[in-house]
Amino acid sequence: MCELSHRRRMLVLAICCMSLLLVSLDNTVLNVALPSIRSDLHASVSGMQWTIDAYTLVLAALLMLSGSTADRVGRKRTFQTGLVIFTLGSGLCSLAPNLETLVIFRMVQAIGGSMLNPVAMSIITNVFTEPRERARAIGVWGGVVGISMAAGPIVGGVLVESVGWRSIFWINLPVGIAALLLTARYVPESRAPKPRRADPIGQLLVVAVLGTITYAIIEAPDLGWDSPLIVTFVAIAAVGLIALIRYELRRAEPLIDVRFFHSAPFSGATVVAVCAFAALGGYLFMNTLYLQDVRGLDALHAGLWMLPMAFMCFVCAPLSGRLVGARGPRPSMLVAGVAITASGVMFAVFDVQTTDIGLLLGYAMFGLGFGMVNAPITNTAVSGMPRSQAGVAAAVASTSRQVGQSLGVAVIGAVLAAGAASAAAGQMGHAASPAATAAFVDAARPAWWIIAGCGAVILLLGIVTTGRWAEKTTRRAAALLEESAPAGRASANAKA
Repeated sequence: MCELSHRRRMLVLAICCMSLLLVSLDNTVLNVALPSIRSDLHASVSGMQWTIDAYTLVLAALLMLSGSTADRVGRKRTFQTGLVIFTLGSGLCSLAPNLETLVIFRMVQAIGGSMLNPVAMSIITNVFTEPRERARAIGVWGGVVGISMAAGPIVGGVLVESVGWRSIFWINLPVGIAALLLTARYVPESRAPKPRRADPIGQLLVVAVLGTITYAIIEAPDLGWDSPLIVTFVAIAAVGLIALIRYELRRAEPLIDVRFFHSAPFSGATVVAVCAFAALGGYLFMNTLYLQDVRGLDALHAGLWMLPMAFMCFVCAPLSGRLVGARGPRPSMLVAGVAITASGVMFAVFDVQTTDIGLLLGYAMFGLGFGMVNAPITNTAVSGMPRSQAGVAAAVASTSRQVGQSLGVAVIGAVLAAGAASAAAGQMGHAASPAATAAFVDAARPAWWIIAGCGAVILLLGIVTTGRWAEKTTRRAAALLEESAPAGRASANAKA
């Protein structure tokens, strides 16, 4: 691919960020609309979980396939296909007559979404080749998440209150069409010189593992962990995971290449992504229920209450990108780990949600942490790896995010559902009553400790995986990937 001018690179970055805005805004807007969807479609807590996890699960399961497909058939072509499917799926979601069809149409959205963000990141990686400029570009990319978090609750609240929850999917249509037209005109085509072959067996095993374990977590509060169905699904997940690991280790070109994980920063970034997005998924899900069901706020005012978190994320994400470019990933990861841990502890120990000032401070602290964590995840995942494998590396990082968000919603939802089963939590839903607030605080306390634990893991990995030893492991992993590449791929990488 020929070198593009600075102006053209910025334009490509803007187009790729449109896809991120499309997907991120869809998620934040949906969270605000969950109570309205539950009321209109008569959904349970687990039903609301499925409207989110049906999307994130399919996304997580297909990201690796989409990344390798983009490397093979062309990143621009795959990106355009994803835009078409995602936009179509959004239109179908707005027409869903019941919860079951909404979940199915969310899965259609996810098929398209799997071709967007990791492929867009691969495009950015190949367009921005200079490390510092790439780190800044990734910082801008992360800032879009902040924009979506800031705009999503307000846009969603306005639409839900004025038009109805179905309108939250309509906003994807003009953005998706505009991104499609701009991509056709300005984004250059690129592909890996020698991409990986398809791995259908590995793909099926990934779907089996993710689907069964998430189903078990979401449905266990209703069916019981000793239910034969839940036990069967847990067993399938365990056997599938063992089979996946053994199968992938024997393949010459696996779906998930374990050589990437010889890099301590890459492995650390993967775990950090799971923890950060598990915290985010659980955080948004839990606070949506608290603000609307317990405090009795409408969708718009609930969105306004979450602005401190969104504002901090919006401010800190590009700052983190610049910090990563100048100082490496460690400072951003340490700040993120401390802030997310502190936010979880504030809610778990000090019950800050019971006061207005405390609630705002808790939200701001979480926004600070999440805003700082995204840039080091992405930059660490792709830096130091061969450019020909950018699609796969970016897809692993994106898969980790979606797996984390799926597990976060599933686990936090399960914890809340278990708490709601108690007599005290039976007061939940009596809006704004002291009993409802106290019941929710008690039911949510274990969930806040889970979020604090996620922050502690981020902090620990920020220390362990960012030193000189860690950098050496990245160089060794890149060498392994290059040495095992066919001659055609190795020569192409040398030219790149």
